[in-house]
Amino acid sequence: MNYIVFDLEWNQSPDGKKFENARLPFEIIEIGAVKLDKDKNIIDSFQRLIKPQVYNWIHDSIHEVIHVDYKDLTDGLPFPLAVREFLQWCGKDYAFFTWGNQDVMELQRNMKYYNMLSLIKGPVTYYDVQKLYGICYEEDGERRALETAVQQLKIKSQMEFHRAVADAYYTAYVLQYIDDNCIRQNPSLDVYQNPKSRKEEVHMEYSMWNKYVSREFFSRERVMKDREVLSTCCPVCHCPARRKVRWFMNNNSKVYYCLAICQEHGTIEGKIRIRRTEEDKYFAVKTLYRVGTEEAEKIREKRDSLRLKRQLKRKQEVR
Repeated sequence: MNYIVFDLEWNQSPDGKKFENARLPFEIIEIGAVKLDKDKNIIDSFQRLIKPQVYNWIHDSIHEVIHVDYKDLTDGLPFPLAVREFLQWCGKDYAFFTWGNQDVMELQRNMKYYNMLSLIKGPVTYYDVQKLYGICYEEDGERRALETAVQQLKIKSQMEFHRAVADAYYTAYVLQYIDDNCIRQNPSLDVYQNPKSRKEEVHMEYSMWNKYVSREFFSRERVMKDREVLSTCCPVCHCPARRKVRWFMNNNSKVYYCLAICQEHGTIEGKIRIRRTEEDKYFAVKTLYRVGTEEAEKIREKRDSLRLKRQLKRKQEVR
């Protein structure tokens, strides 16, 4: 399997959000990529400028960062041709690596705009090198800028940052410093192409936590009535865990929380985020992981605070 480290540069409406194309808020204008073998040796690179079709000028803030003029792009390839060349260059057996969690999603959104999404099967498993770097080199797992990681690892800066192929190279250099076990144990999942049926639902198991992505539902309410969505199990032994704090929604973050107990491995915290698709359907992304006493108490405090607010609201309505 080859490692495909890629980076995208994109443009947005130069006249502001009011005039953006809702189907394509970010239009890809450059694809840059580096190919590594299984031993993380760089063996090839790829770069294409893309001729814009949606936005007819470069947004000022984009131009300041990537230093590409619109006239530079007029000789670029149409996106459908560029992305076909990119995927052909990737080969048949590959894994995507990016710096951050947005490039995989924007690649798919641009492909969907041109009715090409079937060329990539989703949900897409990929590896977020920014996250991996945080796990390996930051005490709190904090995300760092690519330039910061390059400086901390004392990698030579021979190219300007914020161009697609340059950032792909720098990401590949950082990847070479990441332990292989850390890579294998920490894949990421992009759910732009979310599961449509029960059969397609995703269950991912990590060393100390689990992730589940549900099928589609017609409403948020229906999501939170599904037995599989609400179920809790221990991420260590995978046995059912008994809920001690039922699922409740934090109004500020719109995230559902719960606490459950595994007799062998202690307290389990659950989180559910409900995502809305472009077709106005809904699906759940649930995570379950072990927590200590302090973290569990914070969840109980959130629950109690919400209960109190509801009680006060009811009293005011009665008056």
